[in-house]
Amino acid sequence: MLASITLATAQESIYPAKAFTGQLYITNGTIHVGNGQVIENGTIEVNNGKIVRVGTGITPAVGAKAIDAKGKQVYPGLILPSTDIGLKEIGSGVRGSNDVYEIGDLNPSVRSIVAYNTDSKFINPLKAMGILLACITPQGGTISGSSSVVQFDAWNWEDAAYRMDGGIHLNMPSFFIRPGGRRFAAQPAPTIDPLQQAQNKVDEIKSFFTQAKAYAAAPVHASTNLKLQAVQGLFSKKQKLFVHADQVKQMLVAIDFVKDFGFDVVIVGGSESYQIADLLKQYNIPVILSQQHSLPTMEDDDVDQPYKTPAMLQKAGVLFALNNEDVTTRYRNLSYNAGTAVAYGLTKEEALQTITLNAAKILGVADITGSLEAGKDANIVISEGDILDMKSSTIQHAFIQGREVSLETKQTQLYERYKQKYGL
Repeated sequence: MLASITLATAQESIYPAKAFTGQLYITNGTIHVGNGQVIENGTIEVNNGKIVRVGTGITPAVGAKAIDAKGKQVYPGLILPSTDIGLKEIGSGVRGSNDVYEIGDLNPSVRSIVAYNTDSKFINPLKAMGILLACITPQGGTISGSSSVVQFDAWNWEDAAYRMDGGIHLNMPSFFIRPGGRRFAAQPAPTIDPLQQAQNKVDEIKSFFTQAKAYAAAPVHASTNLKLQAVQGLFSKKQKLFVHADQVKQMLVAIDFVKDFGFDVVIVGGSESYQIADLLKQYNIPVILSQQHSLPTMEDDDVDQPYKTPAMLQKAGVLFALNNEDVTTRYRNLSYNAGTAVAYGLTKEEALQTITLNAAKILGVADITGSLEAGKDANIVISEGDILDMKSSTIQHAFIQGREVSLETKQTQLYERYKQKYGL
């Protein structure tokens, strides 16, 4: 019984790193800046958690901490742009561990950040894969609430918060009715056309935003409407509207939000986005591609269409990021999704940008992270091999805001435990 308790709490000995003050140098590495630039045999100078200089010919100060990255690859910390990490621990089977869904249909005032669990057992394995930041996203209903960007080395959500409530998330109703559905004879036929039902839902969403716009224009309010108040940032551009949509018709409705309300819109999902890439470029709408390793949306699409879509968006000039929603791996394969995109047309540096700088731009944090440039936080990953390659990549060091964070996980602890047991 004691052994099982030890295993269950093994990860409790992994805790956030202390703040690092002073100078840090990462020398002699191949530096992938994240903006397309690669610096051979380069050095990164960090002071009090901020990058000061990046380049060649930089000599470490006497007495400063230095890490020799000779023969290794240096990258910006990877960013998971839409995830339920820290909001859902065991899944829908255990309601008490599931804070990703809220009761109700229109919940713009729900804030995912206050439910974020920094002690989630899934965070440390992500850090060990070089994923240092994520956008914590609510789900469910038509308007799910607001998302926030967090860093993965914190005692509580206040410490973790990188940018709070930067996005409002909307789940677009489906306009596609799959053929071949079964209905038992005892069940009555639907009284409303499902397509009309979807259009009615869109009208309801537009009506809500129209009310919110009028609420914003009113100089005073007799009482505060929390739902209308929660979306005021959309009108002032302090927030973006993240529209979860895969179908072309859904994305065309999202474009209407840009034209009718002037919102900054981001498409999340976007499996058919390649079909309207020119329109997305015209209206400056970025895309977060949810999952490459999946079947296409329509059965007559090319079976490898999800793999080809990144290169098609890149060619059209659409700003996009890659995501990983595979619950079986709990999102650890983000960098390998980018590696797959390389096999289907992106360059390695373009693919790296989709999980670093592009993601930071879409999430509104590119001024402080996403690339290894002077003035930004020192969110840095050092890898033994190519971080996009499953076979050669081994993360050896990771830094968040200049402090070196633990790459230990429950799995590595078990590995060490049984090495001792069997004398290996």
